[in-house]
Amino acid sequence: MAKVPAAAVAASGLVGGYAVARWTGKRPLGGVALAVAGGIAAYEWNRQAGPRAAAALTGAYVAAFIGSHPLAKRIGAWPSVFAVAGGMAAASCAVTSCSGSACAGRGRCGQGTGTD
Repeated sequence: MAKVPAAAVAASGLVGGYAVARWTGKRPLGGVALAVAGGIAAYEWNRQAGPRAAAALTGAYVAAFIGSHPLAKRIGAWPSVFAVAGGMAAASCAVTSCSGSACAGRGRCGQGTGTD
């Protein structure tokens, strides 16, 4: 089974959480989507880069969610969500050294096996 990079999971959680909340009109449901994606991403961050990196990236994920609210007042809701999702994906890639095919066969992603 192919694995989805944690960066994509985190970015999708931020975008998906907002989309669910907006389109269903139920903010707690969006929060569930955000939390599930955050949990999956945190698991992968821990696996790929260790507990300290996972804690830092989880903090960044929460900060991105919180920061998207005041940013939305300045640039709009969707641009804000996409901006923080992109920033979170970039941070995830920088810390875990996982950026798509650059990972295959080397680095921490698959521990040199090319399985990630």
